[in-house]
Amino acid sequence: MKIRTFFFALLTFAFAAQVSAQCSSSAKATNVALYEQADIVGIAASVDDFSTLVTAVKAAGLVETLQSEGPFTVFAPTNDAFAKLPAGTVETLVKPENKAKLTNILTYHVIAGEFMAEDVISAIKKAPYGTFKIETVSGGMLKAMIKDGNVVLKDENGNMSTIIKTDVDASNGVIHVIDTVVLPK
Repeated sequence: MKIRTFFFALLTFAFAAQVSAQCSSSAKATNVALYEQADIVGIAASVDDFSTLVTAVKAAGLVETLQSEGPFTVFAPTNDAFAKLPAGTVETLVKPENKAKLTNILTYHVIAGEFMAEDVISAIKKAPYGTFKIETVSGGMLKAMIKDGNVVLKDENGNMSTIIKTDVDASNGVIHVIDTVVLPK
């Protein structure tokens, strides 16, 4: 009986180790099947590095919009991207009295339609002077270009943001991760 219990415990441990290893490697790589089932907000909420973005989306009242059918392309700033803003900016923007301004900033990161990285690169290559102009949901303009081998976005103030991860596919669009918050005029 003790051998049987030991054998069962050994099998359970081996199975748990195998599952843990698979989960760890899945966490490092994009788990396409999981992401395709989740919408843009669901994916962002499941990634710790988007906690500031999720807080801002909630404060702006955009959760339902970004959970709708879409499709949308979202240039999603990481927590580090938000940390580059002047001290106190995020805390000020998420206050109820600044909801309109926050909404304008967040929708400046959203494009109507689904544009995978290949689509963006193709549009840049076809655009005059290698600069593709993108109209955002807020009505503002972003410029996409290739600089030092990376796709970068230039906002209306001349600030640059590099796309650091592409093609995170969601049920209602796609997310491209950026390293700097882009800001409308």
